[in-house]
Amino acid sequence: MSEENKSIVIWGRNPVIEALKAGRSLEKILIAHDSHPPKELLELATKRKVKVQKVSRQKVEELAGTKKTQGVVALISPIKYTDEDKLIEKVIKEKGFIVVLDHITDPQNVGNIIRTTEVLGGIGIVVPRERSSPMNETVVKASTGAIFYLPIAKVGSLSTFLEKFKKKGGWVVAVEKGGKNINEIDFPFPLAIVVGSEGKGVSKSVLDTADIIATIPMKGKVTSLNVSSATAIAIWEVVKKLI
Repeated sequence: MSEENKSIVIWGRNPVIEALKAGRSLEKILIAHDSHPPKELLELATKRKVKVQKVSRQKVEELAGTKKTQGVVALISPIKYTDEDKLIEKVIKEKGFIVVLDHITDPQNVGNIIRTTEVLGGIGIVVPRERSSPMNETVVKASTGAIFYLPIAKVGSLSTFLEKFKKKGGWVVAVEKGGKNINEIDFPFPLAIVVGSEGKGVSKSVLDTADIIATIPMKGKVTSLNVSSATAIAIWEVVKKLI
């Protein structure tokens, strides 16, 4: 069964609550007999007509593949990807920003980036079809439910997508070494912020589409950042121009 068609398991009180709030299609919620879920979760499940079933804690942990469930798991319909043209249209219209993930394969990083993007007002996320983390349970958990509110487009070619975005009036900034100090850039909007994998950075074909290369200045002895941390810094620098 393909990633787009199979159900996934999410766990933890906040991710399940956010899925319910966002109107996601949940098949059922399983709660450990010895846990006490928040009243809000139960009320939302009743309102959304989602079945709630009491099971053993062992069953909950087996489904989640972890003991860190807070006694709650849910079976949820797969993440629905948005149309790339609709995403472009939205960000152009709102003169906001999107975040483009250039072959980031670690689901924890992807989830963290989705969370930061949503919290700081991003319009959406773009990922490539190949060599990118699936939108799985780990991504959902790391995003703490932000994934249910943020449009995500999956595209065949990042460089082709970015060229299309530019033709519609967008600008592209790549967060990479060897560019201009990110603190000194007056970012134009609408904007696509491109971040690359920790090992390889932003790929050359994608870098070639960039209007701006932004570099985070580093003064410590360690000269690199986790990609989700670097993305959070970059998004904040961009958002400061919108405030």
